[in-house]
Amino acid sequence: MAATLRLADAKSGSRIAVAFPRRHDAPPHESASQEALARKLAGVLELDFIEDYRPGEYPPGGVYYVPSRTLVRPVSLQPAEQFIQGIRGDEDLFGGIVPHAFVATKAITHALLHPDAAAPEGWSHAFAHDSGPAVLLGITAFSIGDARLAGLRLLALGPVRIKPVRASGGRGQILAADRRQLDEALDRQDEGEIAQYGLVLEEHLQQVETYSVGQARVGGMTMSYAGTQSLTPDNSGLQVYGGSSLLCVRGGYEELLALPMDANWREAVRLARMYDVAAQRCYPGLFASRRNYDVARGRDARGRIKTGVLEQSWRAGGASFAEACALEAFQNVPERSVVRAYTCERYGNEHNTPREAQLIYRGDDPETGFITKYGAVEPHGNPE
Repeated sequence: MAATLRLADAKSGSRIAVAFPRRHDAPPHESASQEALARKLAGVLELDFIEDYRPGEYPPGGVYYVPSRTLVRPVSLQPAEQFIQGIRGDEDLFGGIVPHAFVATKAITHALLHPDAAAPEGWSHAFAHDSGPAVLLGITAFSIGDARLAGLRLLALGPVRIKPVRASGGRGQILAADRRQLDEALDRQDEGEIAQYGLVLEEHLQQVETYSVGQARVGGMTMSYAGTQSLTPDNSGLQVYGGSSLLCVRGGYEELLALPMDANWREAVRLARMYDVAAQRCYPGLFASRRNYDVARGRDARGRIKTGVLEQSWRAGGASFAEACALEAFQNVPERSVVRAYTCERYGNEHNTPREAQLIYRGDDPETGFITKYGAVEPHGNPE
C-alpha cells in the first residue's frame, strides 16, 4: 500500500503520485473516488501518495498525475496548467491529453448535419467516415438550428435521445418521441455550451445492455478488459450508472480476444477498437494511457438489434477503480494473466460493503444524497 505524505515530507528527487488536477467544485463522493484511485495506483507504481500537491512545488517529471478530467494540450500556459507540458507518456499520467477540448467529449462520435455545418476549429470530418460502422445513427450539432434539423431528420426513423456531451452516467439526457418533445428539449439547452462543446442527437435503443471495453497502461504493464455496466436508481429514482464488472487480461486486445468470450462481447471489442483507431488517426496529438469505450446493444424503433460505441473516456471513470484493482492483482501475482474486478455504486443508506471490497466513499453527499461506492477483485470465479 502506498505511503501517504504531506508534500513537505516528500524526499527530494523521489517520484510521487497525486490526485491532480481536481474539479474545483467536485462533490465529496467524486473527490473520494479520485483520491482512492490515485492511492491504489501509487501502490502499483510503488510511489508515495501526496495529498496536498500544488503545481510548481515539485520537480517536473517527478509526478504521476491522476486527473479528474481529460487534459487539453496545447494549453494557455496559465500557471495552474503548465504541469501538462511535463507529461511525456504513460509513466506520467493515468488518463489522456487531447488537442482540443471537444475531442474529450461524446461530440466526436457522430458526423455533423452537413459538411458546412457549424463546427469548432480542429473538427475532423474524416473521423465520422472512419468510425461510422462502429457507432449508432446520430448527429452532432454546434448550434440550436442544426440540432433542430438533426432532430427532425432522426425523428422520421424513431425516438431521439438528446445528449449533452459533457454529462456522464446518463444524466441530463432527454428522450423525444415527437416534434413537440424535441422543441421542449432543445429549449432547455444552453446555446453557449452547444456552440463550444456540441450536442449529440442519437437514435434511441430499447432493452439496452451496455458494455465497457478498454485498456490501461501503468508502470510498463498493459491491461485490457471487456465487461458490462449496471444501472441503479439514484435517490430521486432516476436510473443511473451503478457500477462495472470487468474481465481483465494482462496484455492487449489480442490477448483479450484469445479468451473464451460471448459473441456480443467480441463485437463490442471489435467496435471499440475501430473507434479507438479512428480517433488516433483523425486527431493527431491525442494521447491516452487509460482508454474506455461504452458500447450499447439494443433494439431500434423497427425492432432490429444494433450495437455501437456511445462514447469514449480518456480519463479516470466509473470503472477505473476496478481497473486499478486488476493491475494490482497482476503485479502481486506475476504469473496471473486473467482476473475479474468490479466497482459498485448504490444510493440510499441501506447498502453495505462486501467483506472483500474496498470502501471508496459512504456518506450523505450534498450533490447526490446518500451514496456508497466500493470495488474489488472478484472473490470467486476468477480464472487462473
